[in-house]
Amino acid sequence: MGALKVIALLLLVELALSARLPPKSDVSFSENYYVRWANDHTRVLNGGSEMQLVLDKASGAGFGSRSKYLFGHISMKIKLVPKDSAGTVTAFYMSSETDKHDEIDFEFLGNVSGQPYIVQTNVFANGVGNREQRHYLWFDPTQDFHSYSVLWNTQQIIFYVDDVPLRVHKNNEAIGIPFPKSQPMGIYSSLWNGDDWATRGGLEKINWDHAPFVAAYKGFSVDACAGGVESCSAPRGNWWEQKAFQRTDKETKSKLKWVKDNYMIYDYCTDSKRFPTTPADCGQF
Repeated sequence: MGALKVIALLLLVELALSARLPPKSDVSFSENYYVRWANDHTRVLNGGSEMQLVLDKASGAGFGSRSKYLFGHISMKIKLVPKDSAGTVTAFYMSSETDKHDEIDFEFLGNVSGQPYIVQTNVFANGVGNREQRHYLWFDPTQDFHSYSVLWNTQQIIFYVDDVPLRVHKNNEAIGIPFPKSQPMGIYSSLWNGDDWATRGGLEKINWDHAPFVAAYKGFSVDACAGGVESCSAPRGNWWEQKAFQRTDKETKSKLKWVKDNYMIYDYCTDSKRFPTTPADCGQF
């Protein structure tokens, strides 16, 4: 066995034991992504290692991945819109963009200066979502780049902020709840005007005197299976298929509890007005 194969095997063993996410190398924006709309509201900087989306009265902007993926680890380093960002929405998400679409969402909801940023997460399967959670971030996400990522396999979806698990969404097909596992999804991000709902339920509107609003991006590598069910569903030795990543270990549960106890501000599971009967997947953690 060659030295590189030995190193790779040792890395997989270490990951299987510790369930730590592997490091990722950086690539340029154009290697994996392209501008989807409003090219004149984007900026590619530093030889393609940084990307910026710009929002003003005329338009927002967005980009997407060149491939679609089924399972893996998807991440992006983002520096969010600073100062008075009320009404703005910075979205980082995956979507199949089909009639009954699957989707995995991060949405960062702008705020009036001095208020903490809110991150909303959601999961759609076969066109059905309604599984929103909201958390305050425990740092100022406008001062530096932070990593926002999704680990996605056949058993669970874990949302991460840097190396901290924010949320786990389990495969609950056994109790009749669809789980996204058959539709490849592209990776997308956009910066847009959401002031009809994003900040205090739409009470705080965008102050266009502060435009242009800018969100910055780095870290454009993708560690996921590019393809469909035939090429990505069968076990192929990918690290995210290892047993350690198919379950939620004690350390992850402890970190999730810390986040929930200190920073969760909304959970669909406890919204009795929307759901008089508690959704069946609640309590399946």
